[in-house]
Amino acid sequence: MINTTPSEDFIYGSRAIIEAIHAGKEIDKLLLQKDVRNDLTTELLEAARDFNIPIQKVPIEKLNRITRKNHQGSIAFISSVVYASLDNIISEAYRKAEVPLLIVLDRITDVRNFGAIARTAECVGAHGIVIPSRGSAQVGSDAMKTSAGALNYIPVCRADNLKTTLREIKDNGITIIACTEKATDMVYTQDLTVPVALLMGSEEDGISPEYMKFADHLCKLPIIGKIESLNVSVATSVILYEAIRQRNGI
Repeated sequence: MINTTPSEDFIYGSRAIIEAIHAGKEIDKLLLQKDVRNDLTTELLEAARDFNIPIQKVPIEKLNRITRKNHQGSIAFISSVVYASLDNIISEAYRKAEVPLLIVLDRITDVRNFGAIARTAECVGAHGIVIPSRGSAQVGSDAMKTSAGALNYIPVCRADNLKTTLREIKDNGITIIACTEKATDMVYTQDLTVPVALLMGSEEDGISPEYMKFADHLCKLPIIGKIESLNVSVATSVILYEAIRQRNGI
């Protein structure tokens, strides 16, 4: 059965989830009760792995907090978008003779921040958003609503291995700019007219050191007041509009 509450896009029950996977539903993640193992859950695990669906083993208490109905130890969250491949996103930008502009999000788990970033990204004509398959906001109806429908238009790529994805971005001639308060250079000194991928981290933890190594440049926004950082969706918006300003010679 599919729960129809707008804020909760999920399917529960092993057989229902298996059928949804084979029917082509985009699954954000699969939660499995960690102490349950039978033929049906084995079949579900195989289907999830065949389709590269992130799997998380959790205690039954977590599943019960999501729904008290007969979930049989499994709940799958449905995505509101069909994920795009990074290769297609980049190829399409170059095919249109456009300069690629990507946003890579590391550990952005707040759905409102993700939706707001998607909204601005679509408004400025960015070519796509890259998110990790684990540790990112659920791309469900709440994200769609917060994005004001922008997620219907801007491609989202889900990366199983963000290191590999960042390497692929660099191999396609795209400069990776990490936005961090640890930088010494301001964003306004960066050349954003070239193919660019903006790497943004969470407000709490910033960008993971393992991903920071892939950055060609580090930059930051000026902070004059006493609060040390901006909301990540606000910071992303400011940098995206600086890119558009440079690209349009404003």
